[in-house]
Amino acid sequence: MKVYDFKVLLEPDETGGYVVSCPALSGCYSQGDTVEEALSNIKEAIELCLEDLSARGDPIPDPSGTLVGTVVVTK
Repeated sequence: MKVYDFKVLLEPDETGGYVVSCPALSGCYSQGDTVEEALSNIKEAIELCLEDLSARGDPIPDPSGTLVGTVVVTK
């Protein structure tokens, strides 16, 4: 069994809770009331996306291609 380390992006939602997406998997996103719930939900969404890719015979994207960084801006 292969292990994948997908990066996810968590953002506070204006109406409460968090929206979370997986940049390596286009269209893979979820939400949750807490950070923990959002992370649990995106894990499930990623697993479903991977199942769908496998069922179609499509390759699983290499998650190491997603880089995380910060940019500091002053004004």
